[in-house]
Amino acid sequence: MIGLISATAAGAAARDRLAAAWPDRTRVYEGPVGDAVRTAFAQCEQLVCFLATGAVVRLVAPLLSGKTEDPGVVCVDEGGRFAVSLLGGHAGGANELAREVGDLLGAEPVVTTATDAVDLAGLDTLGLPVEGDVAGVSRALLDGEAVALRAEVGWPLPPLPVTDEGSYTIRLTDRLVEAAEREAVLRPPTLVVGVGASKGAPAEEVLGLVRDALRDAGLSVASVAGLATVDAKAEEAGIVEAARRLGVPLVTYSAQELAGVDVPNPSDAPLAAVGTPSVAEAAALVGGGELLVPKRKSAASPAMATCAVVRRPGRGRLAVVGLGPGARDLLTPRAKAELRRASVLVGLDQYVDQIRDLLRPGTRILESGLGAEEERARTAVEEARKGQAVALIGSGDAGVYAMASPALAEASDDIDVVGVPGVTAALAAGAILGAPLGHDHVSISLSDLHTPWEVIERRVRAAAEADIVVTFYNPRSRGRDWQLPKALGILAEHRTPRTPVGVVRNASRPDESSRLTTLGALDPATVDMMTVVTVGNTATRDIAGRMVTPRGYRWQAAQEGAE
Repeated sequence: MIGLISATAAGAAARDRLAAAWPDRTRVYEGPVGDAVRTAFAQCEQLVCFLATGAVVRLVAPLLSGKTEDPGVVCVDEGGRFAVSLLGGHAGGANELAREVGDLLGAEPVVTTATDAVDLAGLDTLGLPVEGDVAGVSRALLDGEAVALRAEVGWPLPPLPVTDEGSYTIRLTDRLVEAAEREAVLRPPTLVVGVGASKGAPAEEVLGLVRDALRDAGLSVASVAGLATVDAKAEEAGIVEAARRLGVPLVTYSAQELAGVDVPNPSDAPLAAVGTPSVAEAAALVGGGELLVPKRKSAASPAMATCAVVRRPGRGRLAVVGLGPGARDLLTPRAKAELRRASVLVGLDQYVDQIRDLLRPGTRILESGLGAEEERARTAVEEARKGQAVALIGSGDAGVYAMASPALAEASDDIDVVGVPGVTAALAAGAILGAPLGHDHVSISLSDLHTPWEVIERRVRAAAEADIVVTFYNPRSRGRDWQLPKALGILAEHRTPRTPVGVVRNASRPDESSRLTTLGALDPATVDMMTVVTVGNTATRDIAGRMVTPRGYRWQAAQEGAE
């Protein structure tokens, strides 16, 4: 919950805007400001104070407990010009909150934490438990000193300026080790603990067994990703409570699924009880991995719980990112986040240039020229299979005549794939022209480099006969000058010469140009590869210089009747 505190009418107005926008996330604290801050500080994970930073500093100073315990605090000035991350920038989420508040109120977010100031990924922002000399290693990264990465398990980390050797170390491990001098230890969630239990097994017995098994195997409880068991035990109180105390999810599988898993220690007892010869080992091994701790019973007599531990190294991650039509403000926040998360970026050189300034230091860039789409797709998948966090970029939407198709054709189920949608050229052009896509529409590429012309022509004819608005991608190039006239001729067999046609070049870019013409008047020679051509259907009209396709034909009938 985010506590909102204000002292003046101007502050209250901005406060109420946040409360209205985030009704489920916020709570307004009324009354004397000092009392409101103290109460909210104790009750909320974050605070937004519409007060001077000095006043907030004096109010919260006596309340501070520690970096990992204190809530994140953001201050917004009376004029609503700045949203200042004052306390708990990383651990309390105040840096991100300041950005969110700034977006909502039109204020400039002010973030002063050192890693954010130079756009480094902070070790305490990676979503992994971290211990050891975090401050010292972070300072070394900031100062450009050599910091080595010792990855004992695979995990798709964001970009970090690390080397093979260095006087400081980042150690990525699920082992129960103490951080050495000048070392920060990151704990990735690589361990899955399978659990079986008799009815009524105490939570203390289940939890004690899990902790003992991990400790004896030299494994860290901080790297436990979750507990797993059979469906029949989904509501077993001891197992449910053990997962809650560990702060991890409980995942369940059917007895049939578990019975199909090959395990080293099957037993007749669980087979008779729940229908599978193994619960603990099978539940841990469902997703594959290395069995580090075979089935182990609790020390109680009689033993009421069993567990097994499996290591599942982190899977590589491939984000296929659409950059939109070119304008920076049409690049989605999700796309920006994926670009900043990626440790490896793969893309066409001209697209890389568009977003190079958004990449974090340490990002490895693999760029190539036109015509190497399949090679880029293979490269991106190969890097993801090495356990990297990869972003493969394309213009517009990555799934529309872009990189998603060749990449997913190469990828198998051994990596995680994330699709990030982007604003397509057809949508960007449509917004410039008016509302040409108000009814059914289709996009057709006229490039026959990958598709035979016979197939393209058949699709154009189908769209023409179905009276569907058509947007032509890749309409004309120096080496392909006859396809667009041919396609327009096919449409002309079913539509009048007065049919509106929109022509947009470099939509959303500084040299954007557009014009509205007709099917009879369009000169194909004025079109190139940077252009999209949208041809209306029989209902499309030029209304006040805008291309409009009605949502339904009843509107068209009403218009014709009025005429």
